[in-house]
Amino acid sequence: MTHPSARDRFATLFGRHHRQVYAYAVSRAGRDVADDIVSDTFLVAWRRLDALPADPLPWLLGVARNVVLEQHRDAARQLSLLSQVSAAVEGDVAEVVADRAATLAALDALGAADQELLTLVGWHGLSAREAARVVGCTTATLLVRLHRARRRFEHALAEQSAAAAPSRPVEEIRR
Repeated sequence: MTHPSARDRFATLFGRHHRQVYAYAVSRAGRDVADDIVSDTFLVAWRRLDALPADPLPWLLGVARNVVLEQHRDAARQLSLLSQVSAAVEGDVAEVVADRAATLAALDALGAADQELLTLVGWHGLSAREAARVVGCTTATLLVRLHRARRRFEHALAEQSAAAAPSRPVEEIRR
């Protein structure tokens, strides 16, 4: 039989971090497998309850990352999920949709490693130190990778914006 304090500790851990682990799983693999990823992640946490670090969220996200990698999900699934997330819309709806489409296309143009770094920091709100723990590298290495990923994203976004700019024939402009 499980010791009551272990169950309480696990229940507290689950209550505090389930939502974040679920959001990470959804962003990496999609809603259709997120529950399985979360279940596997918390199963590992239960088995290693006595070895959890003081701040367990980065560790949990690292476990979730490994579960996703084991399931061989590709970046296209993450992008389809991101396109389903509703955002607060202010201003011209068409402009917001166009900006969002360009942003998603630019993100899609990046490699999976760049996408993961950008979403860990930008989407999940992890610090560089926490994100480094998730991907298994030093903070300094992560900062270099993140800087490069941001530059590649900016370049891809500029290309998407240039491609999306309306190009009307001169005759239409003169009318």
